[in-house]
Amino acid sequence: MTIHELIQGSPEWLAFREEHFGASEAAAMMGLSKKTTRNELLHLKHTGNSKEFSAWVQENILDHGHAVEALARPLVEELIGEELYPATCSEGKLSASCDGLKMDETIAFEHKQWNAELARSVAAGVLPEEHIPQCQQILLVTKAEKLIFVVSDGTRASFVYMWVYPDGDYWVRLMAGWQQFEEDLAAYVPPEVVIAPVGRTPETLPALHIEVQGMVTASNLEAYRDHALAVFKGINRELSTDQDFANADKIVKWCGDVEERLAAAKQHALSQTESIDALFRAIDDISAEARATRLELDRLVKGRKEQVRTEIVTKAKQALASHVLAMNERLGADLMPTVGADFEGVIKGKRTVDTLQNAADTELARAKIDASSIADRIQKNLCAVPAEHAALFPDLRHIVTKACDDFAALVQNRVTEHQTREAAKIEAQREAIRQEEVAKLAQQTAQAAPAPAPIPALPVTHGDVVSLMPATVRQAMAPRAVSIAPTLKLGVISERLGFTVTADFLASLGFEAYIDRSAKLYRESDFPLICRALIEHIESVCELQAA
Repeated sequence: MTIHELIQGSPEWLAFREEHFGASEAAAMMGLSKKTTRNELLHLKHTGNSKEFSAWVQENILDHGHAVEALARPLVEELIGEELYPATCSEGKLSASCDGLKMDETIAFEHKQWNAELARSVAAGVLPEEHIPQCQQILLVTKAEKLIFVVSDGTRASFVYMWVYPDGDYWVRLMAGWQQFEEDLAAYVPPEVVIAPVGRTPETLPALHIEVQGMVTASNLEAYRDHALAVFKGINRELSTDQDFANADKIVKWCGDVEERLAAAKQHALSQTESIDALFRAIDDISAEARATRLELDRLVKGRKEQVRTEIVTKAKQALASHVLAMNERLGADLMPTVGADFEGVIKGKRTVDTLQNAADTELARAKIDASSIADRIQKNLCAVPAEHAALFPDLRHIVTKACDDFAALVQNRVTEHQTREAAKIEAQREAIRQEEVAKLAQQTAQAAPAPAPIPALPVTHGDVVSLMPATVRQAMAPRAVSIAPTLKLGVISERLGFTVTADFLASLGFEAYIDRSAKLYRESDFPLICRALIEHIESVCELQAA
C-alpha cells in the first residue's frame, strides 16, 4: 500500500482520482450504485473532463458530509480507543480515500451521513449491497484487519455502526470487475450527445369554424380537411430514438384530442340542423383519419419499443458469445461451459433507451467477468494434467470446470489408479517370465535325469531347482570359458536395465568383470544370465521381506 499526501478536493487529489479506480466508484463499476450507472462512470473516466469529473466528485463525494464526518471522528476514536487520520491510499491502479485510518493501519473508518433507512440496516448488522464494494476495496487497498462503518449526523444521539471484515472472495470479484472495466474503457466510444427528448405534436390545425342555420351558412371545413389530412400524412412513423418515441407518444394524445374536438363540432352542428351530409362527411373523414393515425402510431410505439429491447438484448448476447469464443481460443479447445446472463430480466421495467442499454451493458460486464474467471480456473486445471497421462481424461470438458483443489485431487486419484494398474501388469509379466524360467529348468532336469527327485511342495526358487539337479546337469549348466572377448560395458548394462548396477553387486551374483584399464567389461552372452539372476535376487528379497 502507498499513502499519498493529498488534500481531498484539491486539483492534485482530483488528478489522482482520474488516474486510479477509487473505492467510491466501485459500486458504480459493479452496477450497484443508485446514483451513477456503469455507463456513466465509463464516460467520466473516458473523457477525463475536469469540470465534468469534478462535478460528479462534488455531488457524490465532497458533498457527502465532511463536516459531519469531522464531528463523528472523535466519537469513533473514543469507541476504538485510538486516533484516526484521513488518508488517500493506493495499491496499483486501485485507490481508497479513507475517512480515517489507525496509525498502525489495522482499522479503517468509513462514514455516511445520517439516513434513517441506512441507519436501521446498519443497526441490524446488515451492510446494504450498494456500500459493500467501497468497504471491501478500502480493506483490499489498506490491508486493514477490519473497517468500522458509521452512519451519523455527528451527534451521539444519531450514531450507529457495524464492523466490516475482509472478504477474499469479494476481493476476487472486485479485481475481476475492475479488469473488465479497464478493458471496456479501452474500447469505449462516447455516444452522441442527445438533448433529453421532449415530445412535440404536428403543427397546430387552424380553428374550425362552422355556422349552421338550416343550411351551412359558413364553413372552412373543406380547407380544414385538406390541411389536416396533409398533417397526418407527414407524421414520422420511423421510430428509433428516445426523441422519436417521445414525439409519437405525444402525437397519440394529440390525435385523441382532435377526435374529441371534431366530435364536439359535429354535435354542435347537429344542434343547429338535422342533416347536412357534406358537413358530416367532412367531419367523419377527419375524425377517421385522426383515429387511424392514433391507432397506427400507438401500435408502432409499442412494437418499436419491443423491437429496440430485442435489439439491445440480441447485441448483448452476441457480445457475450464472442467473449466466450475468445476464452476458448485462449484455452486452445472448446472447454467453456454456458455462461448465464439474464439480459431480459435486467431490462424489465426500464423505459428509455439509455436505461435499457445501461442495464444490458452492466449485465454483459458481469457475465464477461464470470466467463474470464471460469477460463482462468480451466487454464489452471489444464496445467495440473500431466502430459503423459492426458489419455486418462476423455471426459476433460465435463470436469475441467471443477474447483481447482477438487480437480487436482481427481487428477491425483486417476494417475495413482493408472500407475497401480500398470504396476500390476508389469508384475504379472515378471511372474510369467519367472514361471517360464522355472518350467524350462524343470524340463531340462527331466531330460537329463531319468528319475528326478520329487519337487518339494514349498515355494520354488531358482536356487532350489538348481540344487535338486543331478551333478552332471549342474556341471553342464556351469559357465564355460569361451573365446569371445568381453565387450559389454557396465554402463551399457545399466542403461539396458533402466537402473544403475555396480560391478561389486554383479560380482555378488557371480559375474566377475574383466578389467581393461579403467573399464569393467562383460561378455554379451552374460547379459541374459545377469537378467535372470537379478529376477531371482529380487524375488528372494521380496519373499524374505514378506516373511
